[in-house]
Amino acid sequence: MQPANPAGNVKSPIGHVRTLLVDNYDSYTYNLFQMIAQINGAEPLVVRNDDPVLRDDAFILQFDNVVISPGPGHPQDGRDFGDAARLLSLPDLPVLGVCLGHQGIALFHGAEVRSAGVPRHGHLSQITHTGEGVFEGLPQDFTAVRYHSFAVDSLASTSLEAIAWAEDGEIMGIRHINRPHWGVQFHPESVATEHGARILENFRDLTRGRTATHRDLSVTSPDGEGPFVVRMSTVEREVDAESVFIGLYGDSAHSFWLDSNRCERGLARFSYLGDASGPLSEVLSYSVTDDVVVVDSADGVQSLVEGNIFDVLSRRLAESRVELDAPFDFNGGYVGYFGYEMKAHCGFTNRHKAETPDAQWMRADRFVVVDHVEHRTYLVALCWPGAESVAEADAWLADTAAAVDALDKAGPTLPEVGPSPDVDVPASFVRDRETYLADIAECQRQLRAGESYEICLTNMLRTAAPDDDLAFYLRMRRTNSAPYSAFLRFGELRILSSSPERFLRIDRHGMVESKPIKGTVARSEDPATDESWRLELTRSAKTQAENLMIVDLVRNDLGQVCEVGSVHVPKFMATESYATVHQLVSTIRGRLRSAVNAVDCVKACFPGGSMTGAPKLRTVEITDLLESEARGVYSGTLGYFGYSGSADLSIVIRTAVFWRDVVLIGAGGAIVLDSDPVDEYEEMLLKARTVLLNPARQK
Repeated sequence: MQPANPAGNVKSPIGHVRTLLVDNYDSYTYNLFQMIAQINGAEPLVVRNDDPVLRDDAFILQFDNVVISPGPGHPQDGRDFGDAARLLSLPDLPVLGVCLGHQGIALFHGAEVRSAGVPRHGHLSQITHTGEGVFEGLPQDFTAVRYHSFAVDSLASTSLEAIAWAEDGEIMGIRHINRPHWGVQFHPESVATEHGARILENFRDLTRGRTATHRDLSVTSPDGEGPFVVRMSTVEREVDAESVFIGLYGDSAHSFWLDSNRCERGLARFSYLGDASGPLSEVLSYSVTDDVVVVDSADGVQSLVEGNIFDVLSRRLAESRVELDAPFDFNGGYVGYFGYEMKAHCGFTNRHKAETPDAQWMRADRFVVVDHVEHRTYLVALCWPGAESVAEADAWLADTAAAVDALDKAGPTLPEVGPSPDVDVPASFVRDRETYLADIAECQRQLRAGESYEICLTNMLRTAAPDDDLAFYLRMRRTNSAPYSAFLRFGELRILSSSPERFLRIDRHGMVESKPIKGTVARSEDPATDESWRLELTRSAKTQAENLMIVDLVRNDLGQVCEVGSVHVPKFMATESYATVHQLVSTIRGRLRSAVNAVDCVKACFPGGSMTGAPKLRTVEITDLLESEARGVYSGTLGYFGYSGSADLSIVIRTAVFWRDVVLIGAGGAIVLDSDPVDEYEEMLLKARTVLLNPARQK
């Protein structure tokens, strides 16, 4: 959502409070947005701290109050606080500052903002307070989440007074004696803060009434109506996916297998298998630097479409809204990936150019669906309306049903699956141990400087590609099954993934879900040791802080595109165990706004927060400087966009990218203040070994 500059005066609903929310380029601002909208009865208007409208007093005074968001850096730095300080010169305007906003209020009124005694990122504190102002009615010693490297020092000789403190003595709340200015150092909008809504309710009640004026910027788009017809047939048993893929698509130059080989209810149920040989198929390829989509159609014609692939995909999907009475949401559409450098179209910059295409998508018009729960198989074909096209589609269904039946009855005739490749993992990374440890040290320096709360640092392994990509993938899926595995083949580029992490799932009704992972530990063959390591993971303060920061980040991303009040966290830091690792996983859900489609949602949330850290923008700038190469496919997302309006995409981790004659394997981890550099380096090696199927089974 971009900052908007309202034109004209439109009254806000009677009795509703209208808030101007100043965004300090933070990744938690839209958590505040969602909470304020529910409490005020009207959505706040979000503007960035360098938006020229903040220099227009007449514009600002249209609002009942102002909330200044958290953000990276120090409030004395113009890049970090922008023009937010100007708002504090308007004496009667109620202002609430959160974290950086709190520090900015203190600095404006003459207090010192110094380095915190101990930086706190994702830290839970107990808050005591005077019960005044925004703290009225709150219990003592409630829990709040802190993300800060700086703190407000003594308020002597200022017009401010402290009204809340943490257990370590740091000031957690302030108020101005004469002006309606309040600040809180902690994050009331965090999922783990108690009574955060009450603080914002109190601020609303302390606000002097004003006439709020705004323009409704929402735009609704009618659903497209087809040109496509969808045909389907059912095989009343679950066929062997390996046999079917090898038999039908194993030799295809462009093929896909979205492989739910670790099937659990609520995680993954369906596998989708197909290629780009159908009459409606096409392959879209895109490079950020060229900004042109290359389209290779089924009839062999190549064409160029100007613009970025987000927009091209969105238009193509909008051309046809296809409904299908089936238990799965994917009824035809596009299967493929967005590489990490697609962030250039999501408000970020790129310092590196990927050697692989930044995005590739193939239209899936004829494919096989395997239901691993109800043990059925479905065949789906899209076609043009008209008797001849429908007859051709029905013929394909009949022929494919016979072929699937024969392949399944014959049993697997699989390629030889040999031993794992013999790779010297540490020596194969682009940045060696010494460099990576130095990068971790620089990350921690940036964390102490308040530039980030958590930094996801990665490295890239390069080694010679084995001859048989499919045999390599079959070894991966048998050794380390995962709910979001995939095999994608785009000519010279092949993606072999055993990802355990869902980026986004959007169903046909607009419900969206994300399942970020933060916290990984190896498994042990000894059951007692294995359980001990699992429990240690769940109790680790460092891991809990990592997970909490990313959950709040994903809530923020979804808050930009979801209905007010719909974003929630049904599962927080749950343990999921795989063949080689235990991991901590959280689930965040919401409902998309009516004017937002699946591509819009992905663009708003990309790159996935578990691969960046927070705040996203400043943190990505840091990693772009430290990492010496593009991440490429790694750290991006892969999956499908359906003509039903649905999408299901994973985070590209635990993945081998075959590119011509090399294999690229990205690995890394989240760096926080409590990180042990050697442990982080070893975790990075563990993740790469998991892909190569020779993990060291040691902690």
